[in-house]
Amino acid sequence: MNYRKLGRSGLKVSEISIGSWITFGDSVNVRTATDLLKLAYEKGINYFDNADVYALGESEKVMGKAIKDIPRHELVISSKVFWPTQKGPNGRGLSRKHIMESVHGSLKRLDTDYLDLYFAHRYDPDTPIEEVVETMNILIQQGKILYWGTSMWKAAQIAKANGIAKERNLIGPTMEQPLYNMFSRELVEDDLLTVTENKKIGLTVFSPLAQGVLTGKYNDGVPEDSRAVSNPEFINRYLTDAHLVKTRALSALAKELGMTAAQLAIAWILRRDEVSSVITGASKVSQLESNVKAGELAGKLDEEVLVKIEEILA
Repeated sequence: MNYRKLGRSGLKVSEISIGSWITFGDSVNVRTATDLLKLAYEKGINYFDNADVYALGESEKVMGKAIKDIPRHELVISSKVFWPTQKGPNGRGLSRKHIMESVHGSLKRLDTDYLDLYFAHRYDPDTPIEEVVETMNILIQQGKILYWGTSMWKAAQIAKANGIAKERNLIGPTMEQPLYNMFSRELVEDDLLTVTENKKIGLTVFSPLAQGVLTGKYNDGVPEDSRAVSNPEFINRYLTDAHLVKTRALSALAKELGMTAAQLAIAWILRRDEVSSVITGASKVSQLESNVKAGELAGKLDEEVLVKIEEILA
């Protein structure tokens, strides 16, 4: 496993990480999660990603139980705040009240004293950025979080948060967690890269396999036990005829290179130095074992291969 610095910080995270969105507390029980996370740890993965809203808090509970026997100091654990997790008008967003109450809930469910990374899960137009920056710094001072960052924010919003932090001698966002894969590139390539290099923001990208479409599992139809059947809400935007044509061509290219389509998709992301970690999901041990090999295979993506990929993606 290779490790990369998280933006401008001194923290090192595994270039392949494991997330719990739409898995832990949903399709994955405690026993399976324990097996997956222990294997991930044995394979060198040290970054485990979560959020308070995943499975309405059950995801954090499952992860907390699953990592109980792994040395805490060897792990980088993250959670997030923004989406509704409580009733009432203050049960969502990035107000100081909601952030404070949410972090305490996450710590309790994960059964840990602190979070290594804490993300503002979306930008909140109803809360001044000054309030968000100040609150995150209070949590850092209290030792409840070590680094804070954003998720799905735009470059201008991140730059403003950094500017406020600099003016007040506070700590600005260290990392951003955007959607990034071969089919969803605009936010990262057309916007975020303008601020990540300047402000040294580390990217921890999610959905590298486009909800599984880039694995090639849908090339010949929709399997009955697939996410497209059990949880179609997020995958439908990727499950189009145009995307499937491209995925079949990418699968053929991956085979020529001696790797799986999933490994090609992950390696393609890791070609970027701005990416600190690629968050992968897994509900089976075989998926995890395959994903962790992607870093080793990234070297096969020379200029000629990258040109072929761009031609396929058009």
